[in-house]
Amino acid sequence: MSKPRVAVVFGGRNSEHAVSLMGAGSVLEAIDRSKYEVIPIGIAQDGRWVLASAGQRFQIEEGELPAVDTTGAALALPSGGGSLVAYDPGSIPVELGSVDVVFPVMHGPFAEDGTIQGLLEMAGVRYVGSGVLASAVGMDKGHMKTVLAAAGLPIGRYVVVRDRDWRLDRDRVLKEAEEQLGWPVFVKPARAGSSQGISKAHDRAGLEQAVEFARRHDPKVLIEEAMTGREVECAVLESLGDDPPAASAPGEVRVEGGQEFFDFEAKYYPDQMSLTVPAGIPAEAAEELRAMAVRAFEALECEGLARVDFFYTPEGRLVLNEINTMPGFTSLSVAPQLWAASGLPYPALVDRLVQLALNRSPGLR
Repeated sequence: MSKPRVAVVFGGRNSEHAVSLMGAGSVLEAIDRSKYEVIPIGIAQDGRWVLASAGQRFQIEEGELPAVDTTGAALALPSGGGSLVAYDPGSIPVELGSVDVVFPVMHGPFAEDGTIQGLLEMAGVRYVGSGVLASAVGMDKGHMKTVLAAAGLPIGRYVVVRDRDWRLDRDRVLKEAEEQLGWPVFVKPARAGSSQGISKAHDRAGLEQAVEFARRHDPKVLIEEAMTGREVECAVLESLGDDPPAASAPGEVRVEGGQEFFDFEAKYYPDQMSLTVPAGIPAEAAEELRAMAVRAFEALECEGLARVDFFYTPEGRLVLNEINTMPGFTSLSVAPQLWAASGLPYPALVDRLVQLALNRSPGLR
């Protein structure tokens, strides 16, 4: 019997392009080639799909971020059947065969936000991770917090800044944020990840600059109260059978590179952060956090995997910050490290996610 064909898709049309490549490089290294036939596929910044070339670089080298090498054969994924087609201008398209599972190691808009999930649903292809709705809600921090609050989960105070409000009534927005949240505040794009576009503001002038900075990534912006306390994260994984989702041991994240908060460099450059597993919080709080993480996963109707981020305040209160439906996925990223510390090493985690995708059908489920 032929081995299942797994297409590992990476890149994309957003500012998290390089983060996607770093995760895909780890997946391609860890996936069991004796068990699966693997096809690496890059999506360039201009949206072209290509077969990864032999010279594709996946890691940061001498400070330079990786990008999809567009010299490989161009690809298309026609609707129905999941069959890949390679084509070049002036030549006859060549069918490469069907794909059993797509592993979209992708982050941010036009990727993690339900966009590629919808494309794969239309093509009738199974894929790793959450479906269209959970992906879209998880990507939009404003809608995410609405759903989490409706599920009775504790979240911090925030103000949503929409494009029209900012353009037409900026003073009202600034006043509302100051009165509702106080100082300092964090400002972030509503639909971006990897700490892209995030900054901290200590007064109204700084807030105006921070919103403008976040709007470079997304015209919709969130202003959040600055929480004090420890940053504690938990990974959630769907079960292969009918059991409820499982939660990892919680881990505490600390910034080690002198940054004021957990920014892009702290996440992806060497020696900029540390992760302690289990987190140094009371056992009762750790169990409550794990239960909350599963509740958040189910509230959004996630599938496959997620990472759920919390604050543990000096008063001993847990506050849910956000859920990430396709977290950073290098072998040194937080979610894989949490599972490794919980007894599921990175290659086994990759295999579990592929098996979860193989065991479900595309479409409504």
